[in-house]
Amino acid sequence: MIALITGASSGLGRAFAKILAKRGFDLVITARRRPRLIELKQELTEDYGVRVKVLPHDLSKPEECMELFEEVEHAKIDILINNAGFGVFGKFTETDLDRELEMIDVNVKAVHILTKLFLQKFVKRGHGYILNTASLAGFMAGPWFSSYYASKNYVLQLTKAIYEELRADKSNVYIGAFCPGPVRTEFNDVAGADFAVEGIDEMEAAEYAIDKMFDGQLIIVPKMYAKLTAAAAKLAPTKLMLAATAKVQSSRVRREPEMPVPVNTGADMKLRLSDEELESAVAGMYDDIREINELNYTDDNNGTNGGNENE
Repeated sequence: MIALITGASSGLGRAFAKILAKRGFDLVITARRRPRLIELKQELTEDYGVRVKVLPHDLSKPEECMELFEEVEHAKIDILINNAGFGVFGKFTETDLDRELEMIDVNVKAVHILTKLFLQKFVKRGHGYILNTASLAGFMAGPWFSSYYASKNYVLQLTKAIYEELRADKSNVYIGAFCPGPVRTEFNDVAGADFAVEGIDEMEAAEYAIDKMFDGQLIIVPKMYAKLTAAAAKLAPTKLMLAATAKVQSSRVRREPEMPVPVNTGADMKLRLSDEELESAVAGMYDDIREINELNYTDDNNGTNGGNENE
């Protein structure tokens, strides 16, 4: 079997490549940084004896997404992992528009293009796997990280909708969304922010995602605190969730910005509640939903339209 991984030069993409190579998969790896891809290829071929094809591309350009597909169109790609992406951190009125548009091109347009092209191929063939790296951010809005959160909402909702179309057609093609919380990668350096909480190990996160993909799970969320946060995003009042998220994101800033807050918003609630009151409210909310444990995604959310690893 052959897996194509975007954003493979570092972070989760590199981790996905190592895990799949260890399991005997041949790989096509793509990212902008050719030297890093060559270095990864050498490591994987030496350590695991697999074949690795390096195809450098800048996926912020739609024409390069099309070129990537055309280069592998006649190869038997079994797995597509849409992992390339980055974030732009800061107050929406102050972040760089060109950088945000580039982020949308990578996080949204590239995922859309590659998902559509490979899905059409997989459906025609009757099998295949597509794993889209979304984020815990995809379940909510993110003050001071607004564009990034919005882009991951797109990825998550698109993946869910396609999943249902495949399920209705009784297709053997799998699609799922990997929604981790913070992961210890280069992401924060690119985004210009620090984690508010300690990230999980990238190899641990990627291996969990691969296992759940082969299990046919639609929404893949590692770690209990992330599962509770995802559930809270569905059940909590919007303003409370905005206030809690704003509190977390504001603690990521390397330099404390001046952030005038309009009245009657979730962020205004953050200022009107003490830290103790806010933490108590959020903790109580988690207690209320803990027993739901909906993140197993049983019934309508946990289909197995993807088949199994041995197909």
